[in-house]
Amino acid sequence: MNQTEIGAFIAGCRKEKGLTQSQLAEQLGITDRAVSKWETGKSMPDASLMLELCEILGITVNELLSGERLGTESFEKKADENLIALKRSDENHRARNVVLSMLFSAALFTGGMVCLICDLAASGRLTWSLIPVISIVFAWAVVFPSILLGKRGIMASLLSGSVFLLPYLFLLSRLIQIKEVFSVGGAVAVPSVAFLWAAAVVFRRVGRERIWAASGLLCLLGIPLTLIINIVLSKLTEEPVFDVWDLLSVSVLFLLAWMFLLVDYIKRRFGKGDFTPKMKSPR
Repeated sequence: MNQTEIGAFIAGCRKEKGLTQSQLAEQLGITDRAVSKWETGKSMPDASLMLELCEILGITVNELLSGERLGTESFEKKADENLIALKRSDENHRARNVVLSMLFSAALFTGGMVCLICDLAASGRLTWSLIPVISIVFAWAVVFPSILLGKRGIMASLLSGSVFLLPYLFLLSRLIQIKEVFSVGGAVAVPSVAFLWAAAVVFRRVGRERIWAASGLLCLLGIPLTLIINIVLSKLTEEPVFDVWDLLSVSVLFLLAWMFLLVDYIKRRFGKGDFTPKMKSPR
């Protein structure tokens, strides 16, 4: 597969349909910059978008991956070549992720072992080293799925973080013997995790089609999160529920939400032109 040829083919088909990059991007729920990268050969369309892209452009996936219109005679041959190329690309991507995840795990394991060895050598027993060790284990449980599975592992990382966050805070509070780490940290962690899940739902439902609107909704969700955290902390620490910095934070979130939603409205209402760089013709 030649990315440059595929990009030029996408650009040609888009123009045949009378679409700008912005209009095509809006139908696919992505940015026009992403379309520009396809058309200039800097990247390939994600597999999850190929069927929808082909339907909009009036071509087949086989033609997309071939970078040209195919006749009946060459269709099967090109299909086999493209399937082999896709399989090889997927295998290379998986192999790279496996290597990265192994290196990441090895680095964290080495760091944990160094802490344990130094602690035993200095004090003859495990004392402070358990704090970085449990932190390393928690970090590994959260980050590892995303490294191994890529985008597909993001939800697994979020689930892992949601499950292990409170146990981690509990162990940490016991090790450093400060109970507020669990009581206050846990009280803040619960609404924060709920916010992250709400953000994931918003971006999965809305973000693919309207990334600016999803960002605006996320900022709006941040306002009640700020209020909930302030109320919880005020009950636990006897601090004021609201101060000038909280007012500033809420104002900034509201302003950002308004700006993101305005951009979404403008893009949907008026659209934008192409972002394909214009090549100078040789003289």
